[in-house]
Amino acid sequence: MMKKLRISLINIHGLLKGSGLEIGRDADNGGQTKYIYELAEFLSQHEDVEHVHLFTRLIDDRSLSPEYAVPIEVVNEKLDIRRIPFLGKKYRPKEQLWEGLDTFVSGVMQHIKAHNIYPDWIHSHYGDAGYAAAELSSVLNIPFAHTGHSLGFYKKKKLLESGQNEEELEKKFKFKARIAAEEKTLELSEFIVTSTEQEIETYKAYKNFELAKYHAISPGIDTRKFVPYYYHESDGDKNMEETQRKYWVSETIAKFLTNPHKPFILALSRPDRHKNLNTLIEVYGKDKELQSIANLVIFAGIRKDIQKMPESEKNVLTDLLLLMDKYDLYGKMAIPKKHDVENEVSIIYRHAAEKRGVFVNLALHENFGLTVIESASSGLPVVVTKNGGPAEIIPVCQNGELVDPQDENQIKKALLNILTDENQWKYYSNNGAINIQKHYSWVSHVDQYVELVKENLSVSSGAGIKKQHYANINIDRLKRKVENLLVSDIDGTLIEPKLNNPGLIELKKHLINRTDKMAFAMASGRNLALVRKIIDEEKFPLPDFIICSVGTEIYYTNGKEYILDKGWAKFLAGRWKRDEIVQKLSAVKWIKIQEDEAQNPYKISYYYEKEKYDHDELVRVLGDGWYKINIIPSHGQFLDFIPKRASKGNAIKFLCRKWAIPLGNVIAAGDSGNDIDMFRGPIKGIIVGNRSAELADYETTKTIYVAKTAASLGILEGLKHYKIIK
Repeated sequence: MMKKLRISLINIHGLLKGSGLEIGRDADNGGQTKYIYELAEFLSQHEDVEHVHLFTRLIDDRSLSPEYAVPIEVVNEKLDIRRIPFLGKKYRPKEQLWEGLDTFVSGVMQHIKAHNIYPDWIHSHYGDAGYAAAELSSVLNIPFAHTGHSLGFYKKKKLLESGQNEEELEKKFKFKARIAAEEKTLELSEFIVTSTEQEIETYKAYKNFELAKYHAISPGIDTRKFVPYYYHESDGDKNMEETQRKYWVSETIAKFLTNPHKPFILALSRPDRHKNLNTLIEVYGKDKELQSIANLVIFAGIRKDIQKMPESEKNVLTDLLLLMDKYDLYGKMAIPKKHDVENEVSIIYRHAAEKRGVFVNLALHENFGLTVIESASSGLPVVVTKNGGPAEIIPVCQNGELVDPQDENQIKKALLNILTDENQWKYYSNNGAINIQKHYSWVSHVDQYVELVKENLSVSSGAGIKKQHYANINIDRLKRKVENLLVSDIDGTLIEPKLNNPGLIELKKHLINRTDKMAFAMASGRNLALVRKIIDEEKFPLPDFIICSVGTEIYYTNGKEYILDKGWAKFLAGRWKRDEIVQKLSAVKWIKIQEDEAQNPYKISYYYEKEKYDHDELVRVLGDGWYKINIIPSHGQFLDFIPKRASKGNAIKFLCRKWAIPLGNVIAAGDSGNDIDMFRGPIKGIIVGNRSAELADYETTKTIYVAKTAASLGILEGLKHYKIIK
């Protein structure tokens, strides 16, 4: 029998909290946020699920609830929200988060290790989380699924068609990063979840369309909350709360209307041009018959002061109010300023149903149509766009009529048909209430989803079908509780061919037979290709980590691949101007740039003439920016310029923080100037006997051991000194 599943959901930018969602607060907090929260909640109630962790961004912003600043929020015994800080604490729109995703990934890995909550499965929502899931999947060898929610390709296309400048759009929306991340999720995810079969077609615009597998699973609704209008709660306290909310909803709407007892035509959406609310007002405003038999009620997001809202929302709301004025709909049209999304939406639907009203969604295109099934479940008939998901809902549920959202005549006919024919109204109302429970509950969604996950994991022995190229990773090495980490330089330390590699065979034996409590890392000035060459030639046991190119790159090893830690690269990027440094150094005559393979984005490498070395000249040439740069001469011939933050020592600290290894339990071995940085702080150092001139003056102290013997023999001598081996 398969063990119960631990699932991590990732939704980076939404405002998620257990005490109630702020749906409609802005463009980033619409249906997607609700979908993810409810998916998490119902997944946690499934008998085959052990635990659900919902990863998001930590936000500590005075203009928002302090709940978003709680690092771990327990929602129920099998569900928690885990918030990872990155890019400061203030709330930011999702487009501004792309540059911090590698930091987020590092934070999630660090958190997973520290709390020992390695998931069996990851599910990402939206392109930014897809990027994070692909990174986590590759390092942790955990398969992932992805839900797109909206696609960058179409958003960019739509904005370009509206005449906007491509360069400005790129600056604001980061479409290159978003579309590249979406391509990556198609290539690497186990499968893509869509809400409808039609939605699968929308991915055809992507190069990697054929590489992905797709499953259309209808989203659910909470059928405990969206109950038919004639259903009465038996619990006294809950019933009282419900009655109070119902009263306030009724009051909120009634204050706009001359005759609040008439049926009403209800619309509920964000103030988004795409939602096409203006067409609904045009239809209603032009038709006196509709005005005589029904009121028009539009909940268009939450607003305090329209002037202070984002430009696009401000424009939509202004247009709605101007149309209301144009057709003189005062007393016939309500446009309330706010509603409690978490608790009142279901009451709004039921209130409309009690009034024998109708729900309208005229979006130009609706990916799925969550409001269509919520209203139907409440017993409220619908008139809804035929473009997108509703075209699959209405034939199944028979709960209303499909219309062309730009055909005013068709919309008017459908509204009149439902509002003036009692039998037609009851037919749609009853069908909706019964069929939604049957086809669109979260319980049904989660059952299908868990079956797909289990099938995927059983076929692939837990490693993911598509991730065969990750299958050899020994992730248990990274999961285990490490008590000691040995980090060793390579040239002159692990190996010294001039001395016939003293102690190398014995040290390799120790490393091959090391217990799970000992991790091993190689740290070298060499680039990755040259480190791999040594591993292959000398038949070294595979290290857990490689710190290479003088501390500017960190890799994890998995038998076949070497996975770059992008979080470390992101950490180094601040204040580093590579091209400017190269240009300034061209004035120094006693240095010569090394070959291309010795360079990387965060390392500029030269040969230098030992007798002519002049540190002061380098500082003078580099000018004011020199203090942001580490200047590292080594072996009397190599000279590296790297970001101040980059060093073997800082790379060790970064690794230890991410993988929860105490710094005091690290032993670092080296022989030359570019190893000095590894011996700082609580890290214990071993300086081998064949040390270079830069380390000649070092003596044994509490945290540094100067070995008498050379190379690997010196490392063994140091490990005995620190009582790691006998």
